[in-house]
Order: sequence, then structure tokens, then C-alpha cells
Amino acid sequence: MTLSKIVMHLARNPEAGFIAGDRDRGYVLTAPLTTDGKLDEDAWRACKDECAVRAFAPGESLRAGYLARRGHNWFFDYMRGETDDDEPVFKLEQHAFTVGEYVTIRDKDDAPLVYRIDSVEPVR
Repeated sequence: MTLSKIVMHLARNPEAGFIAGDRDRGYVLTAPLTTDGKLDEDAWRACKDECAVRAFAPGESLRAGYLARRGHNWFFDYMRGETDDDEPVFKLEQHAFTVGEYVTIRDKDDAPLVYRIDSVEPVR
């Protein structure tokens, strides 16, 4: 099984005040991918504790958590056992994690923001 390091930066979100996006805001996700770049759910089950996420933004503390799933919904979980800190990721299982693609993540204030995938690299 190979894990990938996926770096996403805030894309153009004019309605949220980010007309040109913001490369200082984003996520670094470590997750197993299939050959077509989609999440490998079977591999994820085998290595959940290695599927980490880090959220970064200027003026905010780095937030570290895990990629998690509840039912059919994927989310970033920053405090296991708590649900009010979770950040849902819209239809994550359908996304191909390839450079230039976009992912919508609901932030800690429940606002949907679009992020651009800027790099995908194997970590092992």
C-alpha cells in the first residue's frame, strides 16, 4: 500500500472574500489512493491512523487530525470522539486527487470553501 501526500490551497472563493484564493490557507492530507487517484477505502481501513490531515491558515494555530468516515460521509476529524470540530468534505469518494482538481471542504464555521489540489506525491 502506498500513501500519498496531497497538498491543497484555498482556491478562488469570491463569495467568501477570497477573490484570488489564498496560498497561505490550505490542507496537507495523507491518504491511500487508487491508480486513478481516488481514495482507496479498503487501504484506508487498514491504515486509518496514518491518514492524517493538517489545516493551516495565517494567524491560526496549525490544526492536526485524521481522515475519517461516518456512514457514506468523509470528514476531517480533529478531536476523536467529538463531532463539533469535524470538517465534512463534499463527495470526497468521487474526487480524483490529481493536480489542478478541486475539492469542497466545509470549514470550522460550516462554510463551504473550494480548494485546489496543488501536489500529490507518494510518501512510501
